[in-house]
Amino acid sequence: MFKTIIVAAGLALAASSAFAADPVTGIWKTKTDDNGKYGYVQIKPCGAAFCGVLVKAFDGSGKEYASENVGKRIVWDMAPYPNGVYDDGKVWSPDRNKTYDADMTLKGNTLAVRGCVFGICRDGGTWTRVK
Repeated sequence: MFKTIIVAAGLALAASSAFAADPVTGIWKTKTDDNGKYGYVQIKPCGAAFCGVLVKAFDGSGKEYASENVGKRIVWDMAPYPNGVYDDGKVWSPDRNKTYDADMTLKGNTLAVRGCVFGICRDGGTWTRVK
């Protein structure tokens, strides 16, 4: 019985370590929005899924500015699936102030983001890894 508990604890620790090292974690540069602005979103584990918060905002000339959206949640509830797919989550688009059902697909240092409302999907563009 004691061996079973030790093995179960070891497997749980290994699974949580692998989850913490998930390749989607990090800082991502978003696609330029309808107003020519973009941001850096930090994605990290939150519960059993992944969430992202806007950590920096840039204007159309690429200059960082103090956006009221810095610190706000942009991505949440993204569940990891095989082959770099993250789904069942939400994405908030600050330029339109809309929340979309969303999915993301990770390929190397790019993250394709897509959001949908009532079956109508909007390409959130391809985000690139900053770090």
